Amino acid sequence: MKKTQLILVLTSLVLLSTLYFLAPRFKKSTISPDSATGQHQAITNASVLENAKLALSAEHKITLLSLDNELVKCKNKADSLHVYREMATFWGNTVGKPEPYFYYTYTAALLENSEKSLTFAAQLLVDNLTSPEAPPDMQPWIAGNAKVLLEKALVFNPNNDSAIVNLGACYLFGNLSDNPMAGIQKIKEVLDKNPHNTYGQLMLGLGGKKSGQYDKAIERFIAVLKEDSNNLEAMVNLAECYELTDKKQLAIEWYTKVNERVTIPQAKDAIAKRIKQLKK
Repeated sequence: MKKTQLILVLTSLVLLSTLYFLAPRFKKSTISPDSATGQHQAITNASVLENAKLALSAEHKITLLSLDNELVKCKNKADSLHVYREMATFWGNTVGKPEPYFYYTYTAALLENSEKSLTFAAQLLVDNLTSPEAPPDMQPWIAGNAKVLLEKALVFNPNNDSAIVNLGACYLFGNLSDNPMAGIQKIKEVLDKNPHNTYGQLMLGLGGKKSGQYDKAIERFIAVLKEDSNNLEAMVNLAECYELTDKKQLAIEWYTKVNERVTIPQAKDAIAKRIKQLKK
């Protein structure tokens, strides 16, 4: 198994085992070449829904038409909110398409307009934004929608550190600005107040890894593990950064620690194979 394949397997399985029992996530690629809008053409909510509908089976199209009719008949906010959640469930659980699932979760959160609903939907988007499986062309769309939710959530609670970190992540991973420091600064605002904030440290670590600044990323992942010694996401990424900087013994050490904590057979097999390759 190649190194890039390994980190995809490990990260997705680790996250699946710890965080995402119900929410659909991106697979390695969820957009076909025929339906992709292209790197230089902005992906919109409308284009995401249109592309998803084109791929539906006849049976699923009938179900969706029924939901659309229910939405038209709604006479109040509560009824509309119920249908939007049904649509999210349809796309997520029945069809298994992440993009429209994200959209309807986003739409329902905007309609409910509470700090809890907004931050929940935003977290779902940011978790997928920072995932190795997220298609690069989709990242600005994910980040843009998450940004809308987070800015509304911060009106309710301007001191929500997790929301501020996630807003920074939108800039850092979503290419919302030509200046990557726009995202880094938002996260550092939180860390300046509380250097023990492991989520902020993790986001900066992932950002450093993304930009190839592996030594800085290593520092961040170590900072996370000093506060939370069982943080599997930090462990996996730390091991990979050591591998990418040719520090094989340290990579083996951390992959071994991950292997001791993961219970999913597929993940354990992938880790064992990688350790064996590094020992050659």
